[in-house]
Amino acid sequence: MTFELILFWGAVIVLGAFLLGGVVITTTKGEEAFGHPKGLFVLFLAEMWERFSYYGMRALLIFYLVQHWLFSDAEASVIYGAYTALVYITPVVGGYLADKYLGQRKAVLFGAILLTLGHFFMAFEGDGGQADPVINIFWMALALIIVGSGFLKANISVIVGQLYPRTDIRRDAGYTIFYMGINVGAATASIICGYLGQTYGWQYGFGLAGFGMLIGLIFFVLGKPLLRGRGEPKNPAVLKEKFAGLPREWSIYGLGLLMVALCWLAVQYQELVGGVLGLFGGALVLYVLYIAVAKLPSEERDRIFAALFLILTSIIFWALFEQAGSSLNLFTDRHVDRQGVEASMFQSVNAIYIILLAPVFAAMWQFLGKRRAEPSTPLKFGLGIVQVGLGFLVLVWGANSVGVDVPTPVIFIFLIYLLHTTGELCLSPVGLSAMNRLAPAHMASLIMGTWFFASATGNFAAGLIAAATGAESLEGEAATKSTVLDVYSTVGWTAVAVGVGVMVVSPLVKKLMHLDTLKDDDVGDDLDGQAQAGIEAQEAGMHPATRPQ
Repeated sequence: MTFELILFWGAVIVLGAFLLGGVVITTTKGEEAFGHPKGLFVLFLAEMWERFSYYGMRALLIFYLVQHWLFSDAEASVIYGAYTALVYITPVVGGYLADKYLGQRKAVLFGAILLTLGHFFMAFEGDGGQADPVINIFWMALALIIVGSGFLKANISVIVGQLYPRTDIRRDAGYTIFYMGINVGAATASIICGYLGQTYGWQYGFGLAGFGMLIGLIFFVLGKPLLRGRGEPKNPAVLKEKFAGLPREWSIYGLGLLMVALCWLAVQYQELVGGVLGLFGGALVLYVLYIAVAKLPSEERDRIFAALFLILTSIIFWALFEQAGSSLNLFTDRHVDRQGVEASMFQSVNAIYIILLAPVFAAMWQFLGKRRAEPSTPLKFGLGIVQVGLGFLVLVWGANSVGVDVPTPVIFIFLIYLLHTTGELCLSPVGLSAMNRLAPAHMASLIMGTWFFASATGNFAAGLIAAATGAESLEGEAATKSTVLDVYSTVGWTAVAVGVGVMVVSPLVKKLMHLDTLKDDDVGDDLDGQAQAGIEAQEAGMHPATRPQ
């Protein structure tokens, strides 16, 4: 049995074990399992399968665009960037509609239905080529996945928090279990769907991703009683009121379908996405600045300035990190000695590293924090950007060391993903935590929306960078490889320089955060330090001093 098949069947066994375990946990008697509400495991399984479907499709998407629909590398990269950018924009709308009207459970259900349809539509491949009318089904599939993600991703993690009282010491552990579901789905999807899609046919990889999402939807529907009424609309009567001739709830679903139509256009005309990001992103930053300057006291204003600094620097990180699914995926396919393993299967490496390293980083921050030696949030951001740049420089060095006309040793792909993952662990969860802590309560959603809008901008920029690497050359593979390495060298050194700059100014940014006067919104009700709690509550230089027993 080849190494590729060992990986494939190993991933199948892992996924099957989690599926069987989930069935056992959710069907046995009792309201709790392993000390946690059973609703947590319903959400774990729903999110695991949603991530399985998303990352299974993502691993294949750039190859599907280039090899089946016959887009150039540059065109495919911009389409990919626009798609991932829209995936980060739509949760702003999905989260708002859930908070104001639908409630999180109905929003997740609607999103899961759209995602299931979208992933199954991806399996309609037609004859290929841009003249094939079936390509319109492909655009529709992408649009359904974008909007479905917007309704689901914005809300399912909120329900996790609602399963626990505000002072429940199990909250952090519950989020950690939920986070593992995300990465189990991501790691196994790239291996299983990538192998099937590139070995047996696109429809098998995409079809399995759709089947996985269907399983997640079934678990979520059948597990409703275990959610204990969490995530329901705050005012159900409002949903029954007439709006545009229909009950408001159905009008909201109609708005969701209108969003699908808009995304169907946007993924075909990517300049629309760039325009939206530029216009609304600039307006959003100016609006936040206006509120900070005109309406906030000095310390809260300074914290908003610090948050905006972190938000803007995160764009650089995501623009480079998100090469993984586009240009780095193509580089792995064409220029790396993969030992017979399909290139799409390497998309699992990041998720596997996260599973292995996230507990290490959490323990490290806690160890350093107890000794007052933990890096500040802006210093961690600088470290993250330096590491993502070093990842590209290591790959460039490795490729040049063996010669541009020789396949790059696969070890350098593992090294770039390792550095990118350690960089991600320094920036992504820390950034979410920082946004929660720095924003006043009445601006929390606005600042978090700005954070995700920056992620969308970074993803779109990633598509433009990937397009710069995709200049197909008439001089052969070596010349094309040189083009990619030149771009990677440029962005790598730029990232290192920016990261060092962020580290240099980090003491000034930390001063703007006013950590010494930061207080919880509900002192006496929450754990000390509760305001910054997220997936990892012990982050960004602030730790709970006491925990009620």
